[in-house]
Amino acid sequence: MRTRTVTAATALAVLFSSAALAATTPAFADTGAPLPIRSTGDIVVDGVHRQVFISDPGNGKIVVTDYSGAVLKQLTANLSGVSGLELSADSGTLYAAVQDLDAVAVIDTATDTETARYAVGDKPRSVALAGGRLWFGYGGATQGDIGSVDLTDDRHEVTLGQDDRWYEAPLLDAAPGSATLVAGEPDQSPVELASYDVSSGTATRLAYTREAGSNLGDLQVTPDGKDVVVASGAPYYQQVFKTSDLNEDGKYTSTNYPNAVAVAPDGTVAGGTDSSYAPDIYIFHPGSSEAVRDYELGDSGTLLAAGGLAWAPDGSRLFAVAYDGMGAYTLHGYDTPGRAATTVTVNAPATAARAKQLTVTGTVSSTAALPAGTRVAVTRTDLDSPNGKALPAVTVRADGGYSFTDTPPAGGKVTYQVSYAGDGEHAAASGKDTVDVSRAAPTLTLNNNGKVYAYGQDVKFTAHLGTTYKNRSVQIWADPFGADKPNKLVTSGKVDAHGNLSVTLDLKRDTKVTAKFTGDARWAPRSVSSSVGAKVSISMTASGQYRTKKTWGQTYAFFHKTKNPRFTTKMPYYGGRAQRFDFQVYYQGRWYADTSKYFALATSGISQVEITGNHKQDVGWRFRVRSDYINGTSGDTVNSTTYGAWKYFTFTN
Repeated sequence: MRTRTVTAATALAVLFSSAALAATTPAFADTGAPLPIRSTGDIVVDGVHRQVFISDPGNGKIVVTDYSGAVLKQLTANLSGVSGLELSADSGTLYAAVQDLDAVAVIDTATDTETARYAVGDKPRSVALAGGRLWFGYGGATQGDIGSVDLTDDRHEVTLGQDDRWYEAPLLDAAPGSATLVAGEPDQSPVELASYDVSSGTATRLAYTREAGSNLGDLQVTPDGKDVVVASGAPYYQQVFKTSDLNEDGKYTSTNYPNAVAVAPDGTVAGGTDSSYAPDIYIFHPGSSEAVRDYELGDSGTLLAAGGLAWAPDGSRLFAVAYDGMGAYTLHGYDTPGRAATTVTVNAPATAARAKQLTVTGTVSSTAALPAGTRVAVTRTDLDSPNGKALPAVTVRADGGYSFTDTPPAGGKVTYQVSYAGDGEHAAASGKDTVDVSRAAPTLTLNNNGKVYAYGQDVKFTAHLGTTYKNRSVQIWADPFGADKPNKLVTSGKVDAHGNLSVTLDLKRDTKVTAKFTGDARWAPRSVSSSVGAKVSISMTASGQYRTKKTWGQTYAFFHKTKNPRFTTKMPYYGGRAQRFDFQVYYQGRWYADTSKYFALATSGISQVEITGNHKQDVGWRFRVRSDYINGTSGDTVNSTTYGAWKYFTFTN
């Protein structure tokens, strides 16, 4: 069995999260997946191989994830200070500016391996493809400049000194296939911006401005090459300038402290901000200054990284890098964000008589105006048409409202669903409402809803049926969580004289239990469900200690400083399941969380983690670890969150 490792760093460093668990691939939880970085330089998206590249200058590496945020690889070979990234037109090659090594790394995206390295000018910060060459902004304080690499020549000749009028290395960008390069000075007030004609292989200035706000965070040229969109800390919107003369050409209104911009192939603009109390990301249609959609990355402590936005090449997905106050980074993904959010409301009468006309009303609204004559589809679902029956389509009025009449032919629950198909600018949406038509609802209950039980506990479920006409039969179904366990009829029959029917289940997974009454001529069918949780069993043992002793109110394992502690966890196995390994250190009267990482279980249900490092620095410090199963992020959702017991340990000479 392979043992995973964690490193216990010096005691003080532990408090600042420098002691880290071995890298794992955590599940994409909620809207963000954790990233194993402590800084960010740039982000680009490879649509061919469906992977995302994120540079981490502080750690000197490039992290590669898939579209769900799962870490595929970490490129760490001599990339100290890696910052700006650029993909070739075919997404086959990634170019990375490596500041501390005065080089540009060339990476094959099919294998995620470095294939070449170009020695370039001092401290290259950014890279951009334009005019058949790879351009880079380089230079330290008072020595900013622009250089290029000739990609058409097998010698990859490097030309420096293209424009030394920059204070330090500028940010560069160009439209795909364009011969116009745009450069901007980051972290400067006022921001300097320049555009160049590079068709000859030499950067010839076209235009220059100092009107691009203050504290440049990001810039991107639009796909047509006509404009550059700029995100500066001020003004509080993304500015737009013509690349030809750098005259202003509009704006995209976001909020305070813009720090990122990404433009999709169709021109859709994503503008990001470093704002704590407003949305972090705004989506704009090309040329429209008002956002059609916005996103909040999390609470007020979660912020967008500067330059941390990137589109998938087909424009179907937007990626964002965020960080929180503890320095933890996450990758967020948003599907089809370029379409304006649309909402459909449906208002039907709560009750109605069968075979009598009723009226349904509602609205269709969007952050972008709907075209005149917009029509919505209407479907009625009832006992006669359980798969739905299409009713005549309805035209939406200019004010967004609609209405229609219908005569329901069947009693019971009748559902009206109104659907808007969407278009290139508007997201599809639907809404529905249900009418209770001419049948009484019986009383039907099922106990235990919301309770959580120990692993393998026997639990009695009782369904109770109230007054009905002729049918006194009830079914009880059990649906354990997990695709491998089907919903199963566990008992059925007539209720007893008290209206009850019971069954006892051995719970080893979260389970949805449903009681069903099929109805009769006077009473409507009904079903009720109870969702109950089942924890997992967790055991953890330590090995490698030379003794155990009760001290500081707990039982501690004592390890010599030359010994690596090993912790073995066992819990019920499920495909893809991982334990969450929590690691904490005690300092000045309280426990501090270092980090939590996920480690896969073997099919035997066993996972081993070894603490490695220079334990001379850990002598006298108190540590504790535990293993947890976290519903959703431990690789599956078939059990309820379960926290294991803490194991305490320390190091001695």
